[in-house]
Amino acid sequence: MYIIVGLGNPGIQYVNTRHNIGFDAIDAFAYKYDIKINNMKFKAESGQGIIDGQKVLLVKPQTFMNNSGEAVRDVIKFYKADPEKDLLVIFDDISLDPGSIRIRPKGSAGGHNGIKSIIANLGSENFTRIKIGVGSKIPGQDLANHVLGRFNDSDRLKVDDAVMKAVEATSVILTEGISKAQNLYN
Repeated sequence: MYIIVGLGNPGIQYVNTRHNIGFDAIDAFAYKYDIKINNMKFKAESGQGIIDGQKVLLVKPQTFMNNSGEAVRDVIKFYKADPEKDLLVIFDDISLDPGSIRIRPKGSAGGHNGIKSIIANLGSENFTRIKIGVGSKIPGQDLANHVLGRFNDSDRLKVDDAVMKAVEATSVILTEGISKAQNLYN
């Protein structure tokens, strides 16, 4: 089973914020592939389904961003999954312009607390990730205020397009591999 995790924060106050772009991606998968996100296990909301013939588990950790690794660890352990082969994490990246995506097979946390938590809980940086650009903060602005803020209308359109690109790229990863997806979407 392929495990697709979208990072975000639970609660109505975080809906449509920059930091919740991973949750937006999971919602897009659920809608496109008619997968119900209706299980509450492993400190996460989740749902199983099929994407391009591959059995998947869509996961939205409910531990808040800084503790996302707890939920991911529990899911990986329960399904006896290999993070390097079976895990894809989708999250926001302030170093990318709104609407950009970057696919990586592994790497450091790059200052992202959700990814830091996953790396710490898995003991490895070796898992696939799709970063969705949310834009950098205004000079002098607090980083937390930026990532917990909402997009202006123009950026929201770009980011919604990037979410759909992430969904398409995941389909390519599942069927043709990460290298092909990187060539098409990076």
